[in-house]
Amino acid sequence: MKTPVANKAVEMSELFKKIINGRGSIAVKLDKTVEMTAKVLRADAAACYLVLDDNYLELFASCGFQKKLTNNLSLRVGDGIIGGIAMSKRTTAVENIWQHPDFLYRAEAGEEKYKSFLGAPVIRWGRAIGVLCLYKKELYEFRKDDVEPLETLAMAFAEWVASDEMRTYKNAFMAKRGQAIRDRYKGLSLSRGFGIGPAVVHRRRQAVTKIFAEDKQAELERLAQAHRQMNNDLDEKFNASKLGIGEHTDILDAYRMFAKDKGWYNKIAGHVEGGLTAEAAVERAYEDMWNRLSATQDTYLKERLHDLRDVADRLLGYLYGDTSDIKTADLTDLVVVAQSMGPADLMDYDYHKIRALILEDGTPTMHVAIVAKALGIPVVSKIKGLYKDIKNGEILAVNGDEGIVYIRPSEKILETFRAKIAENQQQAAQMAALKNLPAKTADKKRVHMYINVGLDFDLDYVDATNCDGIGLYRTEIPFMAAEKMPDVEHQIIYYKKLMDKAAGKKVVFRSLDVGSDKLLPYWTYSGEENPAIGWRSIRITLDRRAILRQQMRAFIRAAAGQELNVMFPMIANLAEFRDAKETLLLELDKEKRRSQNVPAKINVGLMIEVPSVVFQLDAILKEADFISVGTNDLAQFVFACDRTNNRLAERYDVLSVPFLRIMQDIVTKAAKANVLCSVCGEMASNPIEAMVLLGLGYRNLSISGASFSKVKKMVRSVNTGQLTDYIQTLLDFNQRTLRPQLTAYAYDHGIEIF
Repeated sequence: MKTPVANKAVEMSELFKKIINGRGSIAVKLDKTVEMTAKVLRADAAACYLVLDDNYLELFASCGFQKKLTNNLSLRVGDGIIGGIAMSKRTTAVENIWQHPDFLYRAEAGEEKYKSFLGAPVIRWGRAIGVLCLYKKELYEFRKDDVEPLETLAMAFAEWVASDEMRTYKNAFMAKRGQAIRDRYKGLSLSRGFGIGPAVVHRRRQAVTKIFAEDKQAELERLAQAHRQMNNDLDEKFNASKLGIGEHTDILDAYRMFAKDKGWYNKIAGHVEGGLTAEAAVERAYEDMWNRLSATQDTYLKERLHDLRDVADRLLGYLYGDTSDIKTADLTDLVVVAQSMGPADLMDYDYHKIRALILEDGTPTMHVAIVAKALGIPVVSKIKGLYKDIKNGEILAVNGDEGIVYIRPSEKILETFRAKIAENQQQAAQMAALKNLPAKTADKKRVHMYINVGLDFDLDYVDATNCDGIGLYRTEIPFMAAEKMPDVEHQIIYYKKLMDKAAGKKVVFRSLDVGSDKLLPYWTYSGEENPAIGWRSIRITLDRRAILRQQMRAFIRAAAGQELNVMFPMIANLAEFRDAKETLLLELDKEKRRSQNVPAKINVGLMIEVPSVVFQLDAILKEADFISVGTNDLAQFVFACDRTNNRLAERYDVLSVPFLRIMQDIVTKAAKANVLCSVCGEMASNPIEAMVLLGLGYRNLSISGASFSKVKKMVRSVNTGQLTDYIQTLLDFNQRTLRPQLTAYAYDHGIEIF
């Protein structure tokens, strides 16, 4: 027997089907829908708003109001209660709208005689495309039997709003205003910029059809030859590509290492020995890994699965004889469209010609997105259905700043995009001119700007940016790239090369930071339910003390006669810092007793990533020579939020009062203790967030090489004194984020944040 709630939901759904399948224009059907909704849920008025141009809501149908409002009323997404529903994508019930802090009174809306309100978002593919609203004249507390039927209707309504007939209707409406939304899709921006070009659809390789082998030895030989040829081609492709420097080169090197992994290859060979064809064995090896890891919440392991899928597809291509690069020689520009792809797949194209990349499934941490971003390629994802609908050769215009894709854009849109592309190129030239200019704010405050380094390629940024040094050297990268644990002598080679390249500039070594999303191929890991807060980083090296001692010894010898700065990650309390520091000092004492040449000076610090150390900061600052805030992990732990989880991507913001108060507390205490305090996390590499750090009092930033010039441009345009005063006025606000206010402040004061 259905509950009253279910009865209402079923009744509304059935009535709605009759309406949309019946006769009449779209306008008539919309009117009937809101009238039916008001009647079934016993409301005095109802309204239907649809999102246009991704920024505005337009009233398309209403009933119960004194005058006809349809198509005469619009509001911006985020404004008022209704705009807030579209932005938050959450149903909102208000007993008295006149007392609600977000209520936006508009005389033309005719809401004077209504007090209670219920609004449900119309959601399609994770984004709000409309809002259904109910009004009552008396004060009324909406209950479950009101909310659930309205939400059920909103789900069914979403399918109709996304239909071709509704799109045509909206197009006609927009055309009356001189606007056009035809063939315009909104997705998620993964990399900024603008690009125009014909579509090139990236297809997956063939599926496996033959399962069982007739000749095991012949299959093993085919597998060995295909594996060898694939890796040789990858080496040639990556070595010949001038990819610049940055995190993307780490990813490509890790991908190449993954393709050469002996354990993975041996599993495939084992399945061939068991009677499968080489192709079926590749699929079986992948399925085994998928079954073990697909349920994990760990981002690194998920990306490993993506890489494994891509490497497996590539190996299958070689087994099938499909080894040719994609034919785009006759194109000077191209926009790659894919469901999903790996970083090596991007290199199958002449990446100098790629003007944009569209991924149906993609996240900011996806490796191909990181590589594309480093190459300056705009990337947009989360546009469901585009991959199967798009045709090779169709002209696309991609707005990576806002995550918008136009198919067969008008000449007016193309002109706008060309102007934007020219403007971005001009800005890039201006950035190069910043190299030899001092990193001083508009009010003459010196800001020390360092770069973060992983692989050797990053070292080129030392000269290219004229930075103050290396604020973070990720020592785990050489460990991850090696086939076995690097011994002391091999580590010394890495670290000496770094010191030589820095040419006397400051270098901060971070001790081995592995575990969680960074696994060493030659270590055996037991599965953990929560690896981000599990056995990782300093916890591993304090437990396996020989590894930490060897690394400290290598640091000391590599920095002989120079200044050595060592930073320990993931420190959770003072005792751990003391323990790690003591290990370094014991190795120093051993070197001295052996009459070895030692560093002229040693500074020992730690990363502020775990919230617990903030509560011991006064004591820690008495024993640390410097501290560096790792905002990525700190924010994740402060908000108890997996920052790589798509569902939580926009829920919490580092530019919010709780997090900014923590950041201010850290830098204030460090300044009082006269201890150098820097930021080496993601905040330092984002101009708007770096601007706020300056306003809080930070004067030492360690930045990704690709973002260095943008941040420097911001530094030279900001008056920190004025900014600090403004930020203090915001710290009593209770909004979810202060980003809109801070962005507006930057615009109003001419601060370069883009």
